[in-house]
Amino acid sequence: MIEEIIGIKTSSGEMESFLCRPDKNGPFPIIFLLMDAPGIREELRDMARRMATTGYFVVLPNLYYRAGPDTFFGPDVLEEGSSEWTKMREIRTKMTIPPVMDDVAALLNFVDTQPDAKQGSVGVQGYCMSGPYALAAASRYPDRIAAAASFYGTWLVSDAEESPHLTFEKTKGEVYIACAEHDDLAPMPMVSELETAFQQSGARGEIEIYSKVHHGFAFPQRWCYDKTAAEQHWERLVSLYRRNLG
Repeated sequence: MIEEIIGIKTSSGEMESFLCRPDKNGPFPIIFLLMDAPGIREELRDMARRMATTGYFVVLPNLYYRAGPDTFFGPDVLEEGSSEWTKMREIRTKMTIPPVMDDVAALLNFVDTQPDAKQGSVGVQGYCMSGPYALAAASRYPDRIAAAASFYGTWLVSDAEESPHLTFEKTKGEVYIACAEHDDLAPMPMVSELETAFQQSGARGEIEIYSKVHHGFAFPQRWCYDKTAAEQHWERLVSLYRRNLG
């Protein structure tokens, strides 16, 4: 396995990113793994490594780079009203879909220069706050994003013009959306509205509800980690990427 941390030039500065890929038999299909609210940490790097071992060139960007390269939040970020939560919300409110899509454009430009990255179609996966970013990337860059996955994504339905539920029809790739049955951040009424919009759009893919699990079930260091659901999430991802990226 080859790993490195580099700075990727964006329209807003330099975005530190963790890269990993197998050490031979490339070039490899590309996957962008987008972080959740706590930010870049070893738990996410391990997830990137696991994805890379299945034969992919994985990029894990620090989407908080505008707030400083070392911006990171501990587990208290998930407790509403905590100091970590308050700070994260201040940063998060500025991370609307348009600037993050500019970051995705920078990622696409970067991987196009990498000899170990297979040119063409790209996959993107997002968790929690980055679920809508993954889906937005599929609609903003339909000729590049061939597969997009959201796991317990928040704000998938909103009043914003760029809300993911309003842009499904612009996608060309396959979309996979996983929702937790018990999720205060993405409750079932929102999921129902999302399902209606998805079905009406004619987009290719599916929305799957993971029963009896909570928001964050795929993160092994989170209290809500569910091994069975987490392994299902990995199986769904690999199958999605094999179908669309190779």
